Amino acid sequence: MLLNQDDPSKCTALKLVKFRLAIQVRTFHRQSIVLNPFSDILLSAGDRSTSESICAVDCSWEKIHHIAEKQTAFRSRNNRRLPFLLAGNPTNYSKVGKLSTAEALAGSTYILGNKSLSIELMSKFKWGHTFLELNAEPLEEYSHATNQEEVMRVERDYFG
Repeated sequence: MLLNQDDPSKCTALKLVKFRLAIQVRTFHRQSIVLNPFSDILLSAGDRSTSESICAVDCSWEKIHHIAEKQTAFRSRNNRRLPFLLAGNPTNYSKVGKLSTAEALAGSTYILGNKSLSIELMSKFKWGHTFLELNAEPLEEYSHATNQEEVMRVERDYFG
């Protein structure tokens, strides 16, 4: 879901749509995992069997709290928070959790077992390899964690 709050020339979600690696939607399917940075439930490999697709709300980090209050997508029963990862994008480089939409989608596809799609998503950005390199070890461990407790352990091990 694109909310068009950022500079279109820097919008990673628009770029993924342009390359047909993502589609723009107005509503989410009931079986879709909705990435929500405020969710209490962490994304894990255990979500593989229950997810039909992954959806992200593309909005400005500066407005995320306001958006979360108003967006019904953030109230989906399939909300998941990505476990902590480091941003590889130039705007938020090395900040924990401040991912671009493309990074969030790449991280989630990796965790859900589609590493090749994750690499393909990041290949569209000059800095995409940086995201994958910064997070190589935690992403690999997250992709083997099948429940909340295991994901939390990996998150603590890497990010305290």
